[in-house]
Amino acid sequence: MRAAFALLAASLLLGGCGDFLDRLGDVGGPPRLTPTSDPTKAPGYHTVSLPMPPAPALFATANSLWRPGGRQFFKDQRAHAVGDVVTILININDVANEVNSTTATRNGSLGMNTPSLFGLERSIGRIIPGANPSALLNVGSSDSMVTQGQIQRNEQVTTSVAGVVTQVLANGNMVVVARQEMRVDGEMRQLMVSGIVRPEDIASDNTVQDDRLAEARIIYGGRGTLSNMQVPHYGDQLLDVLMPF
Repeated sequence: MRAAFALLAASLLLGGCGDFLDRLGDVGGPPRLTPTSDPTKAPGYHTVSLPMPPAPALFATANSLWRPGGRQFFKDQRAHAVGDVVTILININDVANEVNSTTATRNGSLGMNTPSLFGLERSIGRIIPGANPSALLNVGSSDSMVTQGQIQRNEQVTTSVAGVVTQVLANGNMVVVARQEMRVDGEMRQLMVSGIVRPEDIASDNTVQDDRLAEARIIYGGRGTLSNMQVPHYGDQLLDVLMPF
């Protein structure tokens, strides 16, 4: 039992140590901004590997400025290489309204008697004292279930954020990562976007809609005094996972 409690305490300390130290460092002042850094060096970042077609062969043509297999003739100001910046326009308007209703009723009965069983019906009384062969079993059951469920959700996020091209895949598609932090009155708002975009989906003003991002990951949240008040304590979260009732 002591070993179990020690293991539980160690898991709590390891799981919440980082967040605890961050909150402890913010005591007496507003949340600190994350230092600007290379997105590819952030914890959890990994390069994208997808099935790619063979790379087209590029070769020069005599007396011509155009190379067969080239993607563009004139210089384009839109993002196309690692390190270029592209603006991601986020417009999410998610509305869901779902109502479920279920009603089920079941009745069943089962009866069994053995007035004649190869002349062995009298032996039942010796095996089970007091048993009556003409009324061995009589079982009845009745089940009734009524369930109702309703889901209502309305989420809307409209903003824009500049991202950096971190990888160019073999077919020309680009991996884009965008991070933004804004601190207002002691509250930190964080926006993180990542995904894969085609060069053709980038508009002439170097912007791309969020619905054009493949494998899109959009995280919008925050941290601070008000945000911390809305998160249950670690003990409450642990009990919610472990308690079977």
